[in-house]
Amino acid sequence: MAVLVDSNVLLDVLTESPTWWSWSSAAIREAGGRATLVVNPIIYAEASVRFSTIEAFDAEISGAGIVREPIPYAAAFLAGKAYLDYRRRGGLRTSPLPDFFIGAHAAVARYELLTRDPRRYRTDFPSVRLIAPD
Repeated sequence: MAVLVDSNVLLDVLTESPTWWSWSSAAIREAGGRATLVVNPIIYAEASVRFSTIEAFDAEISGAGIVREPIPYAAAFLAGKAYLDYRRRGGLRTSPLPDFFIGAHAAVARYELLTRDPRRYRTDFPSVRLIAPD
């Protein structure tokens, strides 16, 4: 079993967010106690912005027991389909949003998704089991 950790949760912990640090750190600890914690290149890019070197960021995430994993091509295909549905519903973005790749990765790999922003995932990837605040 694996849990894909969304960048918003990682950033809460890395920045010691006064609002979300407690929830996010507890959720990471709980998920990491029962499953492998995973990030993909999209999450990696979003969460790495506060680090000056790749080595420093890699040390931080590996120290937390988080492993890096590529996005499967089947997930990229599914992300494209979710984007098409989004556009048909009136979405204005002209290219797929990062959340489409993250949600599709979780769906294709059958991972749980640890996120603080479940709205889009519930809409576009209803098969994904979410770990999110109430």
